[in-house]
Amino acid sequence: MVHGTLEVLLVGAKGLENTDYLCNMDPYAVLKCRSQEQRSSIASGKGSNPEWNESFVFTVSDQAAELVIKLMDSDSGTADDFVGEATIPLEALYTEGSIPPTVYNVVKGEHYCGEIKVGLTFIPEDVRTRGLPEDFGGWKQSH
Repeated sequence: MVHGTLEVLLVGAKGLENTDYLCNMDPYAVLKCRSQEQRSSIASGKGSNPEWNESFVFTVSDQAAELVIKLMDSDSGTADDFVGEATIPLEALYTEGSIPPTVYNVVKGEHYCGEIKVGLTFIPEDVRTRGLPEDFGGWKQSH
């Protein structure tokens, strides 16, 4: 089993279905990988085409099969609206190491409601060096 770090670059979204009828929506993303959950900032007033350019880090093993990104619309005074979600499979990432920013469909049920752009990087943790000092088993450089 491979353990490591999953770095997610949340670039932005396009063509989202506007859930606010009177004004531009204030979208944010909730990223979930197995039991870990993180939240982006709110793209206030950005409407259907928000940009975040935010990075998130998850500790994962190759048993984490997917990353789910839920898009929400922040509403003051009422419950936030569910805009849609994208499910991103991670199998290819474990073999490739990184996937450049790629567009994924955002769906609500079976209904297409926009797209999200996400970049992924997987950095495997080297089990052999975990917890060992930097110069273990090697020569120290003399001055």
